[in-house]
Amino acid sequence: MSDGTRRRPLVVVTGASSGIGRLAARKLAEAGARVALVGRDPRRTSEAALEAGGTPFVADFDRLGDVRRLAQQLDELGPIDVLVNNAGGLVQHRELTVDGNERIFQANHLAPFLLTNLLLAARHRRGDHRPFRVVSTASSAHRYGRLDLHDLTFARRPWRAGWAAYGAAKLATVLFVRELARRAAADGLAGEVTAFAVHPGLVATGFVRDIPWLRLVARLTGGHYALGVEAGAAPLVRLARQTPGALSGSYFDRMRAGRGLAARARGPAADRLARELWRVSARLTGLDER
Repeated sequence: MSDGTRRRPLVVVTGASSGIGRLAARKLAEAGARVALVGRDPRRTSEAALEAGGTPFVADFDRLGDVRRLAQQLDELGPIDVLVNNAGGLVQHRELTVDGNERIFQANHLAPFLLTNLLLAARHRRGDHRPFRVVSTASSAHRYGRLDLHDLTFARRPWRAGWAAYGAAKLATVLFVRELARRAAADGLAGEVTAFAVHPGLVATGFVRDIPWLRLVARLTGGHYALGVEAGAAPLVRLARQTPGALSGSYFDRMRAGRGLAARARGPAADRLARELWRVSARLTGLDER
């Protein structure tokens, strides 16, 4: 800053009302960041913000109108340094949102895609050239994901209790980060806009405990089937705070870049799929399809 004072970075964390998002927000605040916490539940989001000393924002990612409103509210905070796209989840029964999209795909991919692009557009309008980092929570489940861009609602494909859709959505997350990095480089913004996807590991959060077969595993193992929340939040905190020793667009399995990346998420075929996914996602969220 021109007056020589050090500006505290502003970090936005979605899915911050519980689990690894909540803890990551608190850890980032303890490290000196200003944090904006986004959650669906007003009470839990306010409690998490109070705990972190941050600002709460309520948005339901099942409604893209909420995401547009959220982007406007976040932009009023000033320049954002890091966006942690952590919101998402899995539901066992196939449902469509009010926007006509399959619910898992919208919450895990389309809503973060829209939020990221709206914040980038606001940044561009202001002529802001500060570094902007996107950290998106992916999953090792992307390895079994299959993206059919002609059937993203799973109207014609097996549902498999939501796991097929979840794998597809997390593959979309990895490809979105890859394409965002490519586009930033093509626009001459490689040094300003960076993006990373990260699998935090299987973490013992409410998301996991809501899945029947994992509840059974928890009982059989005495609760030792998964990482603790602090271990799960650690990769998010690290990627948000430090420039990783990996190219923008990289996928991290916890702290290691490239480990566990599916074959369909790398190489020329993945690049082509990522570009087409971007165009389809833009159309479904009302953005420019360029």
